[in-house]
Amino acid sequence: MSTPAETSADDTQPAPWWSDAVFYQIYPRSFADANGDGVGDLHGVRDKLGYLELLGVDALWLSPVMRSPMADHGYDVSDPRDIDPLFGDLATMDELIEAAHARQIKVTMDLVPNHTSVEHEWFRAALASPPGSPERDRYIFRDGRGEDGAEPPNNWPSIFGGPAWTRITEADGKPGQWYLHIFAAEQPDLNWDNPEVVDDLTKTLRFWLDRGVDGFRIDVAHGMAKPEGLPDHDWSANELLQNSDDDPRFDNPAVHDIHRGIRKVLDEYPGTMAVGEIWVRDNERFGEYIRPDELHLGFNFRLAEAEFSAETVREAIENSLTAVDQVGGTPTWTLSNHDVEREVTRYGGGEIGTARARAMILVELALPGAAFLYNGAELGLPNVDLPNSALQDPVWERSGHTERGRDGCRVPVPWEGTEPPFGFSTGEPWLPMPPEWADLTVEAQLEDVTSTLSLYRAALELRSLRPEFSGPGVDWYGSPAGCFAFRRRGGLICALNATDAPISLPPGEVLLSSAPLVEGQLPPNAAAWLI
Repeated sequence: MSTPAETSADDTQPAPWWSDAVFYQIYPRSFADANGDGVGDLHGVRDKLGYLELLGVDALWLSPVMRSPMADHGYDVSDPRDIDPLFGDLATMDELIEAAHARQIKVTMDLVPNHTSVEHEWFRAALASPPGSPERDRYIFRDGRGEDGAEPPNNWPSIFGGPAWTRITEADGKPGQWYLHIFAAEQPDLNWDNPEVVDDLTKTLRFWLDRGVDGFRIDVAHGMAKPEGLPDHDWSANELLQNSDDDPRFDNPAVHDIHRGIRKVLDEYPGTMAVGEIWVRDNERFGEYIRPDELHLGFNFRLAEAEFSAETVREAIENSLTAVDQVGGTPTWTLSNHDVEREVTRYGGGEIGTARARAMILVELALPGAAFLYNGAELGLPNVDLPNSALQDPVWERSGHTERGRDGCRVPVPWEGTEPPFGFSTGEPWLPMPPEWADLTVEAQLEDVTSTLSLYRAALELRSLRPEFSGPGVDWYGSPAGCFAFRRRGGLICALNATDAPISLPPGEVLLSSAPLVEGQLPPNAAAWLI
């Protein structure tokens, strides 16, 4: 491999903690169950803080733990300023925040501003009130089209399948108006043109920030604002759980004023931050969300979407850097989350999928910016092919059993022992755990220096201690086909071999490799760090 060729602008300004932090996403239902009901909880998270400190993460991201009937596993919030009893209570949350901070671990949590649960007091009041009332105006209610208003107000589908509208029965027992729900029928969209909705989110932000929360992951951050008149659209290319950049349900310009309002509140609490879930492909439009007065970070999912090849991974990296460079923003990187097939399975499964996943975590952690890890990725967990009877994702039902949904990446974390539930719970787990995970438990991997867990620990320690992991942007080396190498300004070199034969490494001392070198060469499906 030859010397670096490309450069990016340098920036010597001191950076806030979140700009290079490693966030660890906890899907609470699946992390650790302290009370034996088969569902993970906040006590379980608190009990595992020692493990997370040992792993070496900087911050936690808790998927929703607010009060919810759980139609979409917590993303249908009935009270945004309380903890659901399934996970604990406010006192438990306070204890978790205090205990995490004592270990120098930040705590961020999901915020769901696009919609509420049908069990929210506001929606109950809307159903009990007449059309045109202030109670209905907090949501998006419309009269139907066609004879007797029997057709939905427009042709929008739900992300989860089926129409995005549900008709209600009025207080007099007659069929009435329709309400909009971009997701499940149990998740009515809020009307963000209503100042009362804006004020309530501000109240929610302050509630959690006053309790010591360090920031938020904003669900559907490209949602909320809706286009004037809610026009029909050509949905011929529509797919479940996806949206394109011309989708009228998302990325409407008025959403940016909402984020500016959120930022104003966060600026009153120094050191806090927000990262948005932004499914926007166009780089210029993506960058608008992380302008200096909007979100601190925006999830860019290109690395999680890229197949395992040097060309597509490099393209994803360059694209992601370009998206933030134009607004002076911070890049973010992730390989998986609670909505995405686990990387081991995505990269081919079995030994080859594991090898590639190990290589890709070195690529991710070598890049400038913030990194997000999904619980269980550090164990090399694959997706689980669950029986139909076990599926709980609302996508399964709403698609008429044609889309299996996301449960396969949400199976609980295995901690110890040789058979399910592997120390996750003393009860029956909410999703079944495969017996073949006996070799993937934390206990089995902790003292094995060759394990994926040990690789993560070593990588995170190096990343936090070595000055070579510094500087914005990356410089690319000339590389053989099927390979790449880049250099951080601080001096770190990361090389990836996505071919089926060993390759020579660039000059330098090897800090870490995802697989043992073969006579000094990097083996197939492997990555290495050098200085």
